[in-house]
Amino acid sequence: MSTPILRLAIPPRLAVLPRFLLPVIMFATFGAIARADEALVAVAANFAGAAQAIADAFSAETGHSVQLTTGSTGKLYAQIVEGAPFDILLSADTATPLRIAAEGLGSSDSSFVYALGGLSLYSRDEARIGTNPVAALTADDVLFIAIANPDLAPYGVAAQEALQSLGVWENISTRIVMGQNIGQTFSLVDTGAAQLGLIATSALQGPNLEPRGSRYDLPQDLFNPITQSAILLYPGAENTAAIAFLDYLQGDVATGIIGTFGYGTD
Repeated sequence: MSTPILRLAIPPRLAVLPRFLLPVIMFATFGAIARADEALVAVAANFAGAAQAIADAFSAETGHSVQLTTGSTGKLYAQIVEGAPFDILLSADTATPLRIAAEGLGSSDSSFVYALGGLSLYSRDEARIGTNPVAALTADDVLFIAIANPDLAPYGVAAQEALQSLGVWENISTRIVMGQNIGQTFSLVDTGAAQLGLIATSALQGPNLEPRGSRYDLPQDLFNPITQSAILLYPGAENTAAIAFLDYLQGDVATGIIGTFGYGTD
């Protein structure tokens, strides 16, 4: 579940200004919301656990504060367009940061790939998934299969691509239920609302996670790479904590943490 954010109304006299100027004006008007030593970071839901671990390490090392808001990449993008005063976006794709830069909402020069995502078929039933994902997906007693909404979440796009590559999409499409983000999709499976789900591998792998249920890690050649990129948004252009956090995200400590959550970093 994403953290609620403050929605800022744009005064009528600002509505007539060119859109690319609004982030600058919003930051100048509401800059007091974030102190110079605090970064407001919008994080794709799949990366929430890793982002929190990195933020904790970063804060302990630098003294800067990091506040995280999580949600689907699509919804976070919509909030940024509406004027949410985020300093950084950690997206679940590369297309959204490129779009943000093209629309004048962030710096293209600041964008980089911070993680490569993995996709796993998961069930809380320890005996349900073996070595044949097709057999698990097409079993007669499977009523619901959860994926993230492809219109909102890059992991949903990857899930649909994987099911199509496995040749089962047409057969199981009536059983598909969708979460608004990959975190909600995991909850659908973990609570038993769906017997199976295609979720981020990071939801099942981390330094404090105990093995649970059954899983099958899908080969990367079944879907287009889930290349996750970061971008510095214009409200964070002069925020020392935001700039330092992006630098820290590329360092050895952060990349080590990212690896423990099941992501690639190359």
